[in-house]
Amino acid sequence: MEEVPHDCPGADSAQAGRGASCQGCPNQRLCASGAGATPDPAIGEIKEKMKTVKHKILVLSGKGGVGKSTFSAHLAHGLAEDENTQIALLDIDICGPSIPKIMGLEGEQYVEDNLGVMSVGFLLSSPDDAVIWRGPKKNGMIKQFLRDVDWGEVDYLIVDTPPGTSDEHLSVVQYLAAAHIDGAVIITTPQEVSLQDVRKEINFCRKVKLPIIGVVENMSGFICPKCKKESQIFPPTTGGAELMCQDLEVPLLGRVPLDPLIGKNCDKGQSFFIDAPDSPATLAYRSIIQRIQEFCNLHQSKEENLISS
Repeated sequence: MEEVPHDCPGADSAQAGRGASCQGCPNQRLCASGAGATPDPAIGEIKEKMKTVKHKILVLSGKGGVGKSTFSAHLAHGLAEDENTQIALLDIDICGPSIPKIMGLEGEQYVEDNLGVMSVGFLLSSPDDAVIWRGPKKNGMIKQFLRDVDWGEVDYLIVDTPPGTSDEHLSVVQYLAAAHIDGAVIITTPQEVSLQDVRKEINFCRKVKLPIIGVVENMSGFICPKCKKESQIFPPTTGGAELMCQDLEVPLLGRVPLDPLIGKNCDKGQSFFIDAPDSPATLAYRSIIQRIQEFCNLHQSKEENLISS
């Protein structure tokens, strides 16, 4: 997996892509291209376009396969249950766009009247087509999504990103920098093989000055629907997300237990909340979504106070 150097100067630094620590970094060329020193004109255009979007949330993960897109989809579903709240879900996982499948969209871009989706998956002639693009073309696609899509009046824009800390992540942070991102939700599973990459993701967020809303521990145990006994499918051998969050001083938003219905509903393109309203996983999701809303409302209040002062 591509990784940001421990002593990375940051994408906005004058030394971005030029410092000694940048040698060998997979993002060196992008940073050295002038992303930090010479702002892309699109940044201002995107800032203007995003004036109608109240909250912007990035969903990140260091490791693939931890349920990041599933979480993004259900965050969107949960927020959209309030008919007066307008939600947009943007899938920038260019090479692995799974959001259209999870949301049950085939050629459509609206799940509900108040929930719209944009993904490169809509541009493919077949869902089996491979997207074989280098970084610059991916970055251009992300720019186009943010600048050219008519987002309209949106309360929450949720951006589902690919795993890691690479071109797509730098691009979306750069392009949305002037529009003020509320923060990132980082998804992990309990085992150390996932946590070690999430630590890098947290380091990335701090380097690029991206606020961290918190961490979600997904697949956190399995509760038998019959006997109600909990089993640890992915044992937290190093303390899980809770200990990691304590060590790194980031909020733990909650834990979502495994539930076979989640996978089944994603394959069918349906909201898990409808089929299993009383599942421990549904209750965990709702608690996490509430905490995210509280964070965003607090962030908005701080922004308004800064403007008024």
